[in-house]
Amino acid sequence: MIQVHSYESMGTFDGPGLRLVVFLQGCPFRCLYCANPDTIEMKGGKATPMQEILDMAVSQKAFFGKRGGVTFSGGEPTVQAEELIPLVKALKAHGIHTCLDSNGGVWNKHVEELLSLVDLVLLDIKQIDPERHLTLTSRSNEQTLRTAAWLEEHNHPFWVRYVLVPGYSDAEEDIRTLGKRLGAYRNIERVEVLPYHRLGVHKYEAMGWEYKLEEVRENSPEQLKRAEALFKEYFPTVVVN
Repeated sequence: MIQVHSYESMGTFDGPGLRLVVFLQGCPFRCLYCANPDTIEMKGGKATPMQEILDMAVSQKAFFGKRGGVTFSGGEPTVQAEELIPLVKALKAHGIHTCLDSNGGVWNKHVEELLSLVDLVLLDIKQIDPERHLTLTSRSNEQTLRTAAWLEEHNHPFWVRYVLVPGYSDAEEDIRTLGKRLGAYRNIERVEVLPYHRLGVHKYEAMGWEYKLEEVRENSPEQLKRAEALFKEYFPTVVVN
């Protein structure tokens, strides 16, 4: 059984083309700006048979076209890597493109197999600076960077996703450090700069949790343009979503 939080049909944000996005429960990170805090704990959501998700994907296959498919997001989908492996194999048997949106912070033999199976990884790098990453997520970024290196070494295509949080991840020094570290990677197909947003704040209120970035405002157009220009110094394809 796979613990599913929710679904999004015809999604255009999480990978190429039109996609069925499956949001899963469970995440070891505690990102201060998490838009889905209700997915952090494993409890919640719905225990779902693999076949139910497969049938849903196959029923939507006609809408995916040549580029679309299924994206597993969350939460952190690699928390349920062992359960996802047979589902990804079944989707591939049906000719459906598979994508994994991951923070790269979980590693075991099941995660390694899952990464090798999916067609594309969306790797969320929260911060390149170890201390500021710890402040943002309460976790180390060492495994995330090792995951990026593994994808590069194994010639596996991936996108880098970077949330631009004012005062937390928008410093020129940090963006340049990331560019210098990953800019030579041949398997990074694109970098997505994701604007910081406050769409999940109401969930914190409903859950009785404190939203710790209450003072942080959303990005100005100038901040986004500046970050885009910096990333383009190191990566050939940069998109602001």
